[in-house]
Amino acid sequence: MMQVILYPRRKDWNELLKRPSQDFTTVKNIVQNILNDVKQRGDAAVNDYTKRFDKIELNNCLVDEEEWKTAANINDDLKDAIQLAIKNVNAFHTAQQQPVEKIETMPGVVCWRKSVGIDKVGLYIPGGTAPLFSTLIMLGAPAMMAGCKEIIVCTPPQKNGLVHPAILYTAQQIGINKVYKIGGAQAIAAMVYGTETIDKVYKIFGPGNQYITCAKMLVNAEGIAIDMPAGPSEVAVIADETADAEFIAADLLSQAEHGKDSQVILVTNNEELIAKTIEALGKQLNILPRKEIAVVALQNSRAILVKDLNEAVEIMNEYAPEHLIISCNNAEIIAEQITNAGSVFLGNYSPESVGDYASGTNHTLPTNGFARAYSGVSLDSFYKKITFQQLTKQGLQNISEAVTTLADAEGLQAHANAVSVRLKY
Repeated sequence: MMQVILYPRRKDWNELLKRPSQDFTTVKNIVQNILNDVKQRGDAAVNDYTKRFDKIELNNCLVDEEEWKTAANINDDLKDAIQLAIKNVNAFHTAQQQPVEKIETMPGVVCWRKSVGIDKVGLYIPGGTAPLFSTLIMLGAPAMMAGCKEIIVCTPPQKNGLVHPAILYTAQQIGINKVYKIGGAQAIAAMVYGTETIDKVYKIFGPGNQYITCAKMLVNAEGIAIDMPAGPSEVAVIADETADAEFIAADLLSQAEHGKDSQVILVTNNEELIAKTIEALGKQLNILPRKEIAVVALQNSRAILVKDLNEAVEIMNEYAPEHLIISCNNAEIIAEQITNAGSVFLGNYSPESVGDYASGTNHTLPTNGFARAYSGVSLDSFYKKITFQQLTKQGLQNISEAVTTLADAEGLQAHANAVSVRLKY
């Protein structure tokens, strides 16, 4: 069960808020060898790893026309839910579109910036212990909206050698038609380096286990763009006496069930709430199918009692959680003080799971404290921002003296000449 910490000293916060350690030393060599092998042998290497790790022998890893038909097999309620989630995600991300605005910085000097979709993107969708078709919504919908010309999806096959039909249905609804039955580090390698059947992409998106995370970090070091550094899922809760212990326990377990290396944190100024939450955790744990996973995650977790909510905010800004729930009477006021978090949920009726699935915000978020400097995936994640400028003759004359003066001061005579040679005409 969660460790309870009473009134920790500030000098102990750093140690108290440590995440479960991610030690890639044991997997780095394995992952690097997989990357190198796929780079050299292409499809043959991918097929070998699918046979070794997934225990499946595939003649063709691309989902064919016959397999696409299995998308119709999911029930109507799930179809409706997927459609609603796509609708809300589209609505939220559409609002992030920015029209091109031309700015005349001085007479005759016009500058503007244009968003251009990344030509080729690769989306990794986990499908091992749980087929995360919700992640396909979060990544695929904005990729389509941004106008990415080629969108490739890689996801592990099920034991029957097929992709989960809900993932295929989601892809159909978004408009994605290239889905490959590849999991693990070999999927990242295939998308990064390309194979005989898979075109290489320019940016990789998607969460995954330590092998996926390690693979993304290694290819990023080679200069391949990735969405963000990511690690195990986490949720933190700030709560006062108006919070409901049953709600908090449910929210904590919603992340604890993700994986044994997940972490959940409760920070409150009410000691009685901690006791009630731990009691509720015990009851709710017993009915969870993924109880064994959640129990281990809770051992990495903390319930922290602080003297007041101001200190709770300070602790959270230090922790920089992936998800932050504020279950307090004045949640909006407290939220204004939050500077480090991936996504924030205000009030007793805003569970983190709505953001994971269907409220409209993106659930691909920075973990492991990276929320101090990184944002979650948005429409901008799928764009390049290209700047443009156009000067008239008069505009060049107006700015020429400043440019040549600056260039001369830096000792870059050719820069100055590029302006002065035009002034002669």
